[in-house]
Amino acid sequence: MASPKENPLKVPTLDRYRVPILDKTLDLLELLVGHPDGLNVTELTGLLGMPKNSVFRIATTLALRGYLEREEATKIYRVSRKLLSLGHTALGGRRLVQIAGPVLTALRDETGETALLGTLSGSRGVVLDQVASSFPVKVVVEIGHAFPLHTAAPAKAMLAYLEAEPQTALVAGIEFTVHTPHTIRDAAQYRRELERIRAEGVAYDRGEESVTYACVAAPVLDHRGRPVAAIWISGPSDRVTSDRLGALGAVVKRHALEVSAKLGFGG
Repeated sequence: MASPKENPLKVPTLDRYRVPILDKTLDLLELLVGHPDGLNVTELTGLLGMPKNSVFRIATTLALRGYLEREEATKIYRVSRKLLSLGHTALGGRRLVQIAGPVLTALRDETGETALLGTLSGSRGVVLDQVASSFPVKVVVEIGHAFPLHTAAPAKAMLAYLEAEPQTALVAGIEFTVHTPHTIRDAAQYRRELERIRAEGVAYDRGEESVTYACVAAPVLDHRGRPVAAIWISGPSDRVTSDRLGALGAVVKRHALEVSAKLGFGG
């Protein structure tokens, strides 16, 4: 019998071609992706089990190349919009942004409010594109801005259409931080909201993150009916009022279905 150390089938191994510093760089990136609020060098060193000088040099290089952002006051590193954009493009996201662009403009023109496109990225959502409102007072966010799952209308719109297993896993990981009196406070309430969204096709942020603005969202579905993105409008709460949510929801849903149809969704 061959000893455990032997390779009787002569299957080639690629381990000898590994580049150690690249392995460490990818470990650092994967760690930061899982910590959207960021980590400093000391925290990275402890979690990675690497020399502090190596962690600092890797993080600095990634920041200089634009893949990490460094907050000077706290010395915290976060993944950048460039990295998020790179990952999304690799998954075919550029086509989605191109298809959705004219629809976002039309949605902005019809509602008057800022129209946005976003998708899920790990345990948060991320903004991919926006067309700003023409009103002097408007809601505008940076491309790459991350939004939470329990308060953001687009996140709820996407989660409502996920299959049971990934939906359950994401809901289980939510920390239901309370921001306003309208914030959803527990998983049971959140699941009821997802059921309503699935039935109606529209999600709302009724001042759940901030009482100063509200959002209306609908999912973008691919040819298999899977949620690949969401489009939504966001505006000040004195314009996106509770008595307008139903009408605005119908408009957003119609535009989201247009994008879905262009991705092959037929339902």
